[in-house]
Amino acid sequence: MFDTEKSTAAAWFRQLRDEIVAAFEALEDTHSSGPLADATPGRFEVKETKRQSEDGSDAGGGLMSVMRGGRVFEKVGVNVSTVYGTLGTRAQQAMAARKGIPGMTEDPRFWASGISLVAHMQNPHVPAVHMNTRMFWTPHTWWFGGGSDLNPCIEYDEDTAHFHATQKAHLDQHGPGHYPRLKDWADEYFYIPHRKRARGVGGIFMDDYCTGDWAADFALTQDIGRAFLPAFLPLVEKRRVQEFDETAKDTQLVHRGLYAEYNLVYDRGTKFGLETGHDPDAVLMSLPPMAKWV
Repeated sequence: MFDTEKSTAAAWFRQLRDEIVAAFEALEDTHSSGPLADATPGRFEVKETKRQSEDGSDAGGGLMSVMRGGRVFEKVGVNVSTVYGTLGTRAQQAMAARKGIPGMTEDPRFWASGISLVAHMQNPHVPAVHMNTRMFWTPHTWWFGGGSDLNPCIEYDEDTAHFHATQKAHLDQHGPGHYPRLKDWADEYFYIPHRKRARGVGGIFMDDYCTGDWAADFALTQDIGRAFLPAFLPLVEKRRVQEFDETAKDTQLVHRGLYAEYNLVYDRGTKFGLETGHDPDAVLMSLPPMAKWV
């Protein structure tokens, strides 16, 4: 049961991954003026990831694609994975506490697939960005999650407006209530309590999303993914040519510290990946190459 839906979702996440990787390498190739234009265009290094159950049996895996030291991207990772197996005791307890799923102890099998992306940019005027979409299944229920959010260290109101307007246009196809609800969800989720501030300028986010209509929920998840490139690429193309100085770079490094703190302390995806034994390099791909605390 649900085998068709699982394979359909996994194939979609892989297709989205391929489109994004191609678009990002094209940005590297077309960066012909501005800072670092004379450098060598960056390329993704692709590594297959494997996961094993405690008994040594196959438990899925995926592709980790990371570009480092590019002309536009200082570090960007685009990971796609499909993993399955049995949830450990701590993961069962965390899921039961959050979702109240009956029967998890008796039958803790799970299947999960998704794409996760984090981009840290060379130019401080270009915003960092995060995106992920995913599907999770257990014998007791299923749900979707994901979204994308913008993390500039130097904010431009017009960039924020474009990012949000593009996401709204894609979500409005599924009803006018989705964008404001997912925007508020992102504002709540990407808040850093110990800093008493948001980690960026927001975006859209949903988790544990299940209306009971798989096709409709999957279609919404697809449009969250489809919104990403048109929301983000124009901002990169506009800002990558701007000159920057050491002060701007220092601002960027300090802001990256916020990103690292959030992902290590609060991010559910990071916690789940480490709890379920996924490749730690893939799980921690989101961390910036350099950061600064003052």
